[in-house]
Amino acid sequence: MATLDLIGLRKSFGDTQVLRQIDLSLADGEMLVIVGASGCGKSTLLRIVAGLETPTSGRVELDGKEITGLDPSARDIAMVFQNYALYPHFSVFDNMAYGLRIRGLSKDAIKVRVDEAATLLGLTELLGRKPRQLSGGQRQRVAMGRAIVREPKLFLFDEPLSNLDAKLRVQMRAEIRRLQRRLGITSLYVTHDQTEAMTLGDRLLVLHQGRPAQFATPMAVFERPADTYVAGFIGAPAMNFLPAVLTEDGRAARLAAGPVVRFADGPRAGAEGMALTIGIRPEHLTVGEDQLRVQVDLVEPLGSETLIHGHLPDGTELVVKVNGRAPAGESVPVAIQPAFLHVFDGQTGMRIDPAG
Repeated sequence: MATLDLIGLRKSFGDTQVLRQIDLSLADGEMLVIVGASGCGKSTLLRIVAGLETPTSGRVELDGKEITGLDPSARDIAMVFQNYALYPHFSVFDNMAYGLRIRGLSKDAIKVRVDEAATLLGLTELLGRKPRQLSGGQRQRVAMGRAIVREPKLFLFDEPLSNLDAKLRVQMRAEIRRLQRRLGITSLYVTHDQTEAMTLGDRLLVLHQGRPAQFATPMAVFERPADTYVAGFIGAPAMNFLPAVLTEDGRAARLAAGPVVRFADGPRAGAEGMALTIGIRPEHLTVGEDQLRVQVDLVEPLGSETLIHGHLPDGTELVVKVNGRAPAGESVPVAIQPAFLHVFDGQTGMRIDPAG
């Protein structure tokens, strides 16, 4: 059980800044998911916490004690890697026991810990096998078991599910979350998959070009994204963005596509004609009401729902999600649900909330 604090972390490789002013705190037993596009710095941040990289500035504290300069072996941290990192010539038992042997635990103590972890992870029948005799999901459970037996203060997960097929990813995602809650170990989990981020994390850190774009609970990030980057990254299909200008004393926006949409939650501060970006998720567009006319480019039937890809008269691309089948025709009338509008500054991309 432990708390984790990252204070003023920065990292540069030569003239390239990879991380810029990372400040965050994890409570005891909390799981934080770090999410962002490839190259945003999330794996570098994890490696700094693990001690595999040295920050350019800033510090890492575990349970209130600074560990920035400590060797990885002295940090009481366990890491689960993307590629499992199992010894191919060792059995499952020996892979899980190796770290305990290095620490000098007795054979009896090692057996107790390995057996407990194997029971927890459903690996008891596999303890005598070699990694090549296991499936991808079983190998990942062995890697988790090797971390669990160490009884660390902190778990680090570096995209552990990216090598698994879609069905197995869903199963392992649920298993990781169940185990983390049961064990109550403070955890950092890195992924580029926003579905994993939404379902696993107590809180999310969305990184963009090495900067924290938003740090909040998954639903807060989804319902009130801090800027257009977060809004476009979190949610599938991605949020639609419509260029507009502020009008009616801040009570509405006139879309470049023509119609005026009024804000259901109050006026926005700003000058008449100020450039805006209006965000609306595909599921919050209503088909059949002729506020906007979408020219259909592609229809994706997904079974219980359908995605309609199209564009508006001004050329703005739009995706509409409908239940069941899409209506027939080369164009579809749609309307925006005002209660689900997101308003962003057209220049900076930052969220604009109701005035006052």
